[in-house]
Parts: sequence; C-alpha cells; structure tokens
Amino acid sequence: MKVLYTAEARSTGDGRNGKVATSDGAFEAELAMPPEMGGTGGGTNPEQLFAAGYAACFHSALRRVARQAKADVTGSEVTGRVGIGPNDAGGFGLTVELIVALPGVEHELASRLVEQAHQVCPYSNATRGNIEVTLTVR
Repeated sequence: MKVLYTAEARSTGDGRNGKVATSDGAFEAELAMPPEMGGTGGGTNPEQLFAAGYAACFHSALRRVARQAKADVTGSEVTGRVGIGPNDAGGFGLTVELIVALPGVEHELASRLVEQAHQVCPYSNATRGNIEVTLTVR
C-alpha cells in the first residue's frame, strides 16, 4: 500500500485519564474514564474518539459511492456508537454501530450505498473480522 498521509498523536499522563494531542497541534483533548467504567467522567475517552473518527471516515466513503451512483445524499448523517466491555479472553473488546440517515433516498438504494461504503471505508476494512460492526439505515 502506498501511504498518502500519516496521522500522529501522543498520549500522555495516565492513559485513559491523561491527555492526547496530535503532532501538528490541530487537536488536543483531556481524557477521563467514563463513570460506567469506574471513572469520574468530565473528559472524552478513546471510544468517543474512535466513534467520531469512524463516523467521519464512513460518511466520506458513503458520499464517494453515492457520487459514483449519482445518488443525491444531501443531508446525510452518520452516527457512530462504540461499545466496550469484557471479552471471554480476560481482556476487553469493542462493538460498533453505524447509524446512517439518508433523507430522500429510497431505503433499498440507501442500504446498497451503505454496504458499498462498508467495503470502501478504511475503518471498516481495518475492523472487518476483528470486531462486530452493525450497519443501521434510517
């Protein structure tokens, strides 16, 4: 694969209760473990960051395949939900749900576009076979 771009971010502090920042200074965030996992909350967390990144990447892939299909996806939205919990191996695992809204697009076509985007999206390709990803078309 020919790499077109490389993002770099650093985690400092105490991991989930620390800070993250990109090397170019475009993004910086305080992290805090959510109360559901025994933390105090009050900051973002890796699951929220992953949900945001996956939603944005998938949305771009969706708009790309829609352009190729000459489908009007004006007003489209993608919401990412990332769940975390213990797995059977004593560690933790993730689940993802991508909720796609394509107002004005017939449901069957919308479903086809979402499936095509799932084949194109780099996040989908990276997670395929590793974590459960559910696609919901609204």
